[in-house]
Amino acid sequence: MHQAIPYRTWIHANTRDSRDLPLAVRGAGVDSASVAKLVSENAVIVIGRRGCCMCHVIKRLLQGLGVNPPVYEVDEHHEAAVAAHLGAATVQFPAVFVGGKLFGGLERVMATHISGELVPILKDAGALWL
Repeated sequence: MHQAIPYRTWIHANTRDSRDLPLAVRGAGVDSASVAKLVSENAVIVIGRRGCCMCHVIKRLLQGLGVNPPVYEVDEHHEAAVAAHLGAATVQFPAVFVGGKLFGGLERVMATHISGELVPILKDAGALWL
């Protein structure tokens, strides 16, 4: 029998270069500079609870549109700290940031997708170019 090689889709949040980020980034230590940097450097980023199935739904929806967003996964005991670092008093996870600004949660992403407004917003942010 062959033995599977373990594959990790996450790295620690204190990674220096965000170009090396995989699809999922695990928020081990909450650093306001690194979270803000991730949001500002990526056209689209999803921030959500670790293991949240709704993060997977948003990620798959965006991938279906041609966007490959990084996912910053936050442990439950770091949620309040991440929300405070992002400057938003009422952040619901998963939170989607488009163009460095809070776009909304799952409901907003789904509503704009159904109405046909999501693709132009993603193009304006530079996440899509076709």
